[in-house]
Amino acid sequence: MTELPSITPGYAPQPTGVAWPTDQWTRGKVNRQDELERVVDELFTHDDLAVTNAVVVVKGGKVLIERYGGVQEFFDRPAEPITATSQLISWSMAKSMLHMIIGTLVDEGRLDPDQMAPVPEWRDPADPRHQIRIRDLLAMRDGLAFVEAYEVGQESHVIEMLFGEGKDDMAAYTAKLPLAHEPGTFFNYSSGTTNVLSRIVADQVGYGEAYARCLTERLFGPIGMRSAKPTFDPSGVFVASSYVHAQALDFAKFGLLYLRGGEWEGRQLVSRAWTDTAQIALSRDEESGDFYSWQWWVTGDEYGTYWASGYEGQMISVVPALDALVLRFGHTPEANYPALQEWRSRVLAVLAASD
Repeated sequence: MTELPSITPGYAPQPTGVAWPTDQWTRGKVNRQDELERVVDELFTHDDLAVTNAVVVVKGGKVLIERYGGVQEFFDRPAEPITATSQLISWSMAKSMLHMIIGTLVDEGRLDPDQMAPVPEWRDPADPRHQIRIRDLLAMRDGLAFVEAYEVGQESHVIEMLFGEGKDDMAAYTAKLPLAHEPGTFFNYSSGTTNVLSRIVADQVGYGEAYARCLTERLFGPIGMRSAKPTFDPSGVFVASSYVHAQALDFAKFGLLYLRGGEWEGRQLVSRAWTDTAQIALSRDEESGDFYSWQWWVTGDEYGTYWASGYEGQMISVVPALDALVLRFGHTPEANYPALQEWRSRVLAVLAASD
């Protein structure tokens, strides 16, 4: 049995005298700022990390570094340099945003992690999938035979879901899959699972425009994430597996919300009990060695670091013990993720030495 790290969830309060960044981030420096700048510079030139488009480092509620590089490609117009106003893609970091929305519904008593997942395709008590609980979906332990593969030529449910047979109704495409394991017993990272969860949310808050309003009213609006643009499939369900576009500094606001334990400007947008669940490791991915909680990844390091992770190395890293955030956007092959994590560790070491 895999040993999981014992983690006490941690938070950092907004420092007195530092404004919440709803409208604008406060800027600052640390006493090892030059060293921090050099480590960040390496990310834009390191061959193992391929192309980096943006880095944001926050400590004590202040932006220490904001840097951009490379170009953004478009289908319908020429490429443009990436800047502070560029709309960057979340990829799977959107999963962690859905975690927050589900938390607000749990706080209101409208959903219960221990309930059987209210999925029409699994309604029959004789169907073994009927035993899948919401908590199993959150933890990617639902047991569905979903294959998350990105290489051309491989069997891939995620490619079919996003771009092929399943693109018009991604939750329905996933929900029809059979079980490969008994629910609750086996970790299998699955973007389809998140879209099943997203349809469960839609059943509570409405589809299409109603769902978009929910995201704005509960998350994007209160924290000032004004550039955020979620994508919906034709069925009206938020594609929470993959698609929120926003500016880098707005993604950092989402990270700060979790660093502050769900609080924003004196208002508890989601309970601290819920944000705890982002930090508790429940499974270990045998390929990468990383730990997984509920729609967030967990390092198990001495700083309590956990992160929203996206395809090709997108990350919003939340570091409670250092009151810090480390964000990176770009294009790194999966084989080089260890180098990217080593880079993040060096950033954290500099921040720790700056205290």
